[in-house]
Amino acid sequence: MHLEHRFSSMINSRQIRAARALVGIGQLELAETAGVGIATVRRLEASGDQLSGTVQTVARIQSALEKAGIIFIDQDENNGPGVRLKHPYTD
Repeated sequence: MHLEHRFSSMINSRQIRAARALVGIGQLELAETAGVGIATVRRLEASGDQLSGTVQTVARIQSALEKAGIIFIDQDENNGPGVRLKHPYTD
């Protein structure tokens, strides 16, 4: 099933890129962790606000980033979607 319907909890390409930056991983590491191809990660990150991939693929990427310490934040009536770290930085 392709992502033709927009779900309130569906992540977007900007969130994927921001999440990778926060946890300090590259596209290849995300692809390996999520069990998808590097070309898939590149395509999803370049796709703009409408992700072009299967729900299963996006779920695998989201799950991998959540396990790495990311929280995805849904958009609401006042703020856009985003990401944050699950745990604060420690020195």
